[in-house]
Amino acid sequence: MTDKVLGTALVTGASSGIGAVYADRLARRGYDLILVARDAARMEALATTLRDQTGRAVEVLPADLTHAADVAKVADRLATDGAITLLVNNAGMSLNGGLLDNEAPAIERLIALNITAPTLLASAAGKAFVTRGGAIITIASVLALAPEMFDGIYSGSKAYVLNLTLGLAAAHADTKLRVQAVLPGATRTEIWERSGKDVNAFPAEWVMEAGDLVDAALVGFDKGETVTIPPLADEDQWIAFDTARKAMAPNLSRRDVAERYRVAVDA
Repeated sequence: MTDKVLGTALVTGASSGIGAVYADRLARRGYDLILVARDAARMEALATTLRDQTGRAVEVLPADLTHAADVAKVADRLATDGAITLLVNNAGMSLNGGLLDNEAPAIERLIALNITAPTLLASAAGKAFVTRGGAIITIASVLALAPEMFDGIYSGSKAYVLNLTLGLAAAHADTKLRVQAVLPGATRTEIWERSGKDVNAFPAEWVMEAGDLVDAALVGFDKGETVTIPPLADEDQWIAFDTARKAMAPNLSRRDVAERYRVAVDA
């Protein structure tokens, strides 16, 4: 328990897994909490435990972030509640199979939860935080950097939120808004079972526990990292990748076609 008061953290996908661990760790750091997920009963149980163990105020806000009205409800809270200083954009889902293995309703649901909801919530929070101060943590995935490894719908959604975070960081570096993208590898949560996959099919050394993941992510947050990759031992690999990406930027838009694409003209 701590006497520090750091404001209120709103955590999505807070009923289990990474979101529930974030709620626990943030409460112990001195944040009051707003827990957002569909499963009100599980959130209430977690809220009771956290109130008893930390003394923090914990509110349960049931919402299905695949529904536009519920996203709007949460976004309004972020925009109007001056006590909120941290948004953890954690809610997400995966599918069993890729683009050609799933039908439109399932694909639309993933896009709604993994892309639309975190975008609209980040927009609402960011507009408030640039002036009053605050941070947005978004859970992406290492698959944002390795789309060939598994299905492209999920990895594409995580590449999107990584780009969103990098764009916010660049555009608002001189404001009171802080952003962090966390890129987990395979992590032991319920997302696997819900998507019809077995996390135990992976080699044991691939799978991180959710508590270890969040603790590492918060170390990165405290260090001021914009991108945190808890499983990556060699930081120089990320630095080299990011440096190469940035080095291309000045050459990506030109009036003239690159020489390698010019059509040869016979004399």
